[in-house]
Amino acid sequence: MASIFERAFEYVTAGTTIGLGSGRTASEFIRLLGARVRAGFAIKGVPTSQASAALAEREGIPLVSLEAGIPLALTIDGADEVDPQLNLIKGYGRALVREKVVAASSDKLIIVVGPEKEVPQLGARRKLPVEVVPFALPLCMRRLRDLGCQPILYEHDGQFAPTDNGNAILDCVIPPLGHPADLETKIHAIPGVIDTGLFLGMADVVLVGDDKFQLLRERVRPS
Repeated sequence: MASIFERAFEYVTAGTTIGLGSGRTASEFIRLLGARVRAGFAIKGVPTSQASAALAEREGIPLVSLEAGIPLALTIDGADEVDPQLNLIKGYGRALVREKVVAASSDKLIIVVGPEKEVPQLGARRKLPVEVVPFALPLCMRRLRDLGCQPILYEHDGQFAPTDNGNAILDCVIPPLGHPADLETKIHAIPGVIDTGLFLGMADVVLVGDDKFQLLRERVRPS
């Protein structure tokens, strides 16, 4: 049985530039890609976080800026939720803005997840990350509460923990979302909000693997 990462690698064409996702699953793919690069496979990467950049450099993967790489052939990344239409919630690892920018700069978005990330409706895990400008935190928190979200400022060891962009993450407690696009529009209308973890209509393929990263199924976005 093929691994989920080997199947993801089949989408990669030598000589192209691809987006490198963030998080545990994406990091496993970066390690596989690094082994292929060291064996002679030519590829360049655009990382979605400082952590992914550091890992890719350790693995010997050449990195370029988004400006130098755009348009990217594809991005391979993980997700925190995947619904039946391949809409996503991402950002539990706090890299959602760069992940969305890199994904939007790519011709194809390939998502690799475990089966526990498949949900009948976005919001099943009750959390939606929202990245905001630190100065706007009081306003953003108030407006998010007005929308029925319960924002919780992400901290590390009791201290403000900025994203790679120097911003704040509000982990919003939400119910399952019947109309995620409506909530996305309302959150984006709040001054100071940079982006949300809702990735709607962006994923082209979702590869689902078991706890040993063996491929269970491949889902393609409905036409």
